[in-house]
Amino acid sequence: MGAGRQALSTGGLHHVEVWVPDLAAAKRSWGWLLGELGWTPYQDWPAGCSWRHGPTYLVVEQSPALTGRVHDRLAPGLNHLAFHAGPPQAVDRLVAAAGAHGWELLFADRHPHAGGPDSYAAYLTDRQGYEVELVAAVATP
Repeated sequence: MGAGRQALSTGGLHHVEVWVPDLAAAKRSWGWLLGELGWTPYQDWPAGCSWRHGPTYLVVEQSPALTGRVHDRLAPGLNHLAFHAGPPQAVDRLVAAAGAHGWELLFADRHPHAGGPDSYAAYLTDRQGYEVELVAAVATP
């Protein structure tokens, strides 16, 4: 395999495209979060942009074909995207900084175990209603 090329696995995720009603807001919130998680800017055009992590990329786009202006994570369709976020301390650091970048903690009364007693994660939502889950790597007995 040539330098800089990674092995691709059949069935692996190639990309995710999220249509947003406010591209500038999405660039601020998603750009910060993805940068903190090790994603790098990949593409940029007037209606959108993307970030890459290995062979996978994530697009945010304010498409002219958008038929609505509101995302409802509780309606049929995408509820959230979950990302590996490193150790629990990394999740805590991201939660502490998230508010300054357009994210709000969901399920604060159950954080960081909203996913159950054996999980350590943060659930965040941005001002456009998109949710992410930041999953900590925890040692298993």
